[in-house]
Amino acid sequence: MKFKASAIIISLLLVVGSLAACGESETDTELSGTLQIFNAGSLTAPFEQISEEFNILHPNVEILAEAGGSATTIRKVTELGKECGVIGSADYLLIPELMFPDYADWYLIFASNQMVIAYTDSSQFASEISSDNWHEVLQREGVTYGRSDPDQDPCGYRTLMVWQLAEIHYNAAGLYDSLYEAAGDLMRPKSVDLIALLESGDLDYAFEYSSVAQQQNLNYVELPPEINLSDVTFEDFYAQAEVEIAGAQPGETIAMTGGAIVYAVTIPSNFPRTELAIAWVDFMLSDVGMAILEANFQTPIIPAITNDKSLLPESLQKYVE
Repeated sequence: MKFKASAIIISLLLVVGSLAACGESETDTELSGTLQIFNAGSLTAPFEQISEEFNILHPNVEILAEAGGSATTIRKVTELGKECGVIGSADYLLIPELMFPDYADWYLIFASNQMVIAYTDSSQFASEISSDNWHEVLQREGVTYGRSDPDQDPCGYRTLMVWQLAEIHYNAAGLYDSLYEAAGDLMRPKSVDLIALLESGDLDYAFEYSSVAQQQNLNYVELPPEINLSDVTFEDFYAQAEVEIAGAQPGETIAMTGGAIVYAVTIPSNFPRTELAIAWVDFMLSDVGMAILEANFQTPIIPAITNDKSLLPESLQKYVE
């Protein structure tokens, strides 16, 4: 399946522009300073557009964005001591696992996604692969496929979960081990790093989020809902999958259990310019920000979900029931 993203994005961004114009009668220039945003690679496109719109209202705020695997992104704050105002994670669970209680005590869940297999017209067996036979096609001689690093990127451990669940769903004993072995060492720090390898022909297939595949105008295989980690009604089935990743301390591991894919945002508690971070998150959760997410094929979760509403900054509490 292939979608052309550009026309949809352009039309929805026209709506975004009108929403911004209606929402603010005059430019607010009171906020100023530097705001560092560390986000999951799959959030790069929408967060860049949200920041551009935010800067129209707040031109004196310098936004410095860094993309990476969500676990790596968080560890820049917790282990490397980098200053950061906003963390955008592709898995909400990484925030309490790696940041609570020393670096944060709340999160806001704001978007969802699903796992797909991305490919190009030049990929081997591109005309044959489907949601029914993908696991057989990937194991054919000469086919190459990649994934991201589970210790750095949620898409990486979610790929392994998809393989585990596929073994159960298709009643195919040994499928997980076969897919793991056939994949070899074709792994990158974050899933979006695999796109260039697809486009160059060095990879036939890559496990990605559907939003990324659509943003890049790639072909992709839609996986059954029982294994694509998109549907909360299959939470019990998803929970049969489990992957161990690196923990907060050297030598520690965290057991990540399968669940529906949801994204979350938080503000590190040691960030000194809290007002900038709160204003940006407020804008991201507004109608304008949610429209940008939709334009980038990520489904907003409205109202947002939090672990503790009382811990949220007051201006963000309106986004939670």
